[in-house]
Amino acid sequence: MVINTNISAQTGARLLSESSSMLAKSLARLSSGSKIISPEDDAAGLAVATRFDALINRTKAASNNIGNAISFNQTQDGFLKKASKALNRMSELSILSQDITKTDADRSLYNAEFVTLGAYIDDIAGRDFNGVQMFDGSTLDVTTDGEGSTFAMSSVDMTAGAYSNATSATVDTIGNAQTALTNVKAAIDQLATDRANIGANISRLSSTGEQLGVLNDNLTAAVSRIQDVDVAEESTSFAKYNILVQAGTAMLAQANATPQSVLKLLQ
Repeated sequence: MVINTNISAQTGARLLSESSSMLAKSLARLSSGSKIISPEDDAAGLAVATRFDALINRTKAASNNIGNAISFNQTQDGFLKKASKALNRMSELSILSQDITKTDADRSLYNAEFVTLGAYIDDIAGRDFNGVQMFDGSTLDVTTDGEGSTFAMSSVDMTAGAYSNATSATVDTIGNAQTALTNVKAAIDQLATDRANIGANISRLSSTGEQLGVLNDNLTAAVSRIQDVDVAEESTSFAKYNILVQAGTAMLAQANATPQSVLKLLQ
């Protein structure tokens, strides 16, 4: 029997320290909801989860970009609806101006409305969306995912071609009205094509937005499996380590008291 070295107490203290450490970690996991409290808990899992978190944020940003691009297209289509109404009236005026029972004085009245509608369409051609021109024909690259991939979104050019030919025409004579009708019909055909392209853009962007939503859900689920604590499992571990700490504390007290038996030999 020795009194200088108490191996039982030393071992008990070590085991109690280990149990206390595990109890503290279990308590931290339950209170934080995360099973990775420090990098050594799951070094590889932490690295993967960090990359996934960054990708999730980039995916959300791309989803916002797509939403704004859809709004851009919807705004374009809203203006084109009004332009379509104006062109329909202009085509009607070009037919009315070809009435042989009308005089040039009458046609000048039709022409006044025709020219005003043309100016309205020219005004639409200069509209912008948050400072970005909507009808200058520029192709816009929309970011479609968190890796920077883009979709080349076709735009509408109302500054030249069929639209400018229609808006610069007049119906003050029968001859001019006939030319104007041809130009306005071409503009109507072009507008129909442009609205179809806008519809295709919205459909494409909407599908991509839905895809990003699914991707975001899957990435979030993957991160959850890596980081989130299983409360039922961890609460069981917490109860286990709590009992071990209490038992270890009691046994350490007994181990510390064991050398006292040496005193009986000295009595």
